[in-house]
Order: sequence, then structure tokens, then C-alpha cells
Amino acid sequence: MNKNRSLGVLCLVALSFPAAADEASRTVNIQRLTLETAREIAQGAIDACRKEGIQIGVTVVDRDGVIQAMSRDTIAAPITVEISRQKAFTAANFNAATSQLVSRANTPIGRVRGLVMSAGGLPIQAGGMLLGAVGVSGAPSGETDEACAQAGIDRVQDDLEMAM
Repeated sequence: MNKNRSLGVLCLVALSFPAAADEASRTVNIQRLTLETAREIAQGAIDACRKEGIQIGVTVVDRDGVIQAMSRDTIAAPITVEISRQKAFTAANFNAATSQLVSRANTPIGRVRGLVMSAGGLPIQAGGMLLGAVGVSGAPSGETDEACAQAGIDRVQDDLEMAM
């Protein structure tokens, strides 16, 4: 093969590859829950607690901790709304179940205003990505709050995984 032809083939091969890494995208694509999905998670949590005879407050937040859906069952105490919001906010910011954070509650991070490190908040994940979080308050124990939150997530989990 002659020198010019080799150079031409090399140029064609080089042009067929994507831009170099130094030309990386300046934006990122982020998956988000729809309002309808957030509402479905909240209703799933309420339905699960109702089956146990428990009235709750539930909040679903996006990955940034911003409220997407919030509900308080008919006779749930008004304070359940704020506690559920704080549990959801905490779960989203730590990308962890709030029950896993209980040991940190009496540390400087645990005293940050707006965080609640007791059971009842769960991250919502699909395809290895954090999509948001759900917080539940009003059951006699945090474990029951967390079980109801999980029931809400379970209601949509398969659909979320399929969408990823």
C-alpha cells in the first residue's frame, strides 16, 4: 500500500470515532418520577397502612428532596405530614433508608435542621439510579412506617425498572 493511501485510510478511521473525551457533554440526563408515579407510591403506602388499621402521613420527594406528592390520611395526626417530609428528604439526601441512619442521629450531622434519622424513609431507586424517596409517619413504630413506605415503592417498582 502506498504512503498516501495509508494516510487516507488512517484519516477515515480516525473520523469514524466519536469526539475525544475532552469534548465531553456539558449536561447530564436525569431520570425523574412523574407526578402520577409519585402519587401512586404515596397511595400505596396509605393503602398498606390502612390494612393494618393505621392512619399515616406520607411524602414522596424527587432526588433533590423537593416534594412531589404529599398526603395525610383522614384521621392521621397533623404532625405526620412534616415528619414524613423530613424522613423522605433525609432518605433522598443520603440515598439510604433512614433506619440505617439511626446511629447517626446524635452526631453533628444528625442534628442538622430538617433531617430525621429514624425508620420510615426509603430511597426510590431503579436501574441503579436514585429517583427520589418516600417518607411515612404515623404508625406505632418506625419499622411499620418503613414497611408501608416499601409497599408504596413495591406498587411501582417493576414499572420503574422496565422504564430504565
